[in-house]
Amino acid sequence: MAILLDGKKTAENIRENLKTRIRALAEKGIRPGLSVTLVGDDPASKVYVASKDADATEIGIQAWTHRLPASISEAELTAHLLKQNADPSVHGILLQLPLPSHLPSDKLLNLIAAEKDVDGFHPISLGNVMLGRPGFKPCTPWGVQVLLKAYGLSPAGKHVVIVGRSNIVGKPLMNMLVQKEEYANATVTVCHTGTPDISIYTRQADFLIAAVGKAEVITADMVKEGAVVVDVGMNRIKSDKTKSGTKLVGDVHFESVEKKASYITPVPGGVGKMTIAMLLTNTVLAAEAAVAEAARLKRQTRP
Repeated sequence: MAILLDGKKTAENIRENLKTRIRALAEKGIRPGLSVTLVGDDPASKVYVASKDADATEIGIQAWTHRLPASISEAELTAHLLKQNADPSVHGILLQLPLPSHLPSDKLLNLIAAEKDVDGFHPISLGNVMLGRPGFKPCTPWGVQVLLKAYGLSPAGKHVVIVGRSNIVGKPLMNMLVQKEEYANATVTVCHTGTPDISIYTRQADFLIAAVGKAEVITADMVKEGAVVVDVGMNRIKSDKTKSGTKLVGDVHFESVEKKASYITPVPGGVGKMTIAMLLTNTVLAAEAAVAEAARLKRQTRP
């Protein structure tokens, strides 16, 4: 039976560490500020944003959630984001996806100042990830990497297979894991809708990461004995065993795969909480960088 990779507990440890850093910033008169913008009434987004707000507030980050109507125009949302860029009390800006169909996500994400891009989706952030340079890392891929590190599971020299090539998870995680650095340096294969038979590759994986967005699509016959399985997916399906009539499941068929894997993430309780923990980490990093930049400018202006 596989050992559970407990994202909830690991995220708690990260938040405790952040509290120490936030106290150090407070001694300098700085409180990290996170501005989250939610457009429309997507139920999953509302739940996720509420969780981010609660976790941020609990560790001492000032969190603002701006709830805007789905009918908002591109010009109005642009003005809102530029206002957050200009606010010195805001160190991190997050535009919650998905956006209503009339709003161009890529264009709007690019408006966020690179130094406040705590979601790690700005082209500069993603470019730094590809080049292996310091900068904000996208929260979910980074959360996967940090969770593996917490359990001493290094993919170095191993075959990692990622199922899914999204800009949010698959592509950045691929770039992170091929870097010549600690808890990376892996041989990475990315499978997607253009792959005729993904099971050919998933059965070779020492580390299998499912980020395809389809409920329980990865089954036991697709998994190598003793593989480390990380399930990024979160899907709501019908269930006659719950009061709500639904339940959350991942992209992995947990009950069968946990009997074959060496380590596996649960859903919920796995990668989801890690995503938020890394968002908070990026926010604290942004505040620390702002303090350092202010100190540098002060030294330059001294007579």
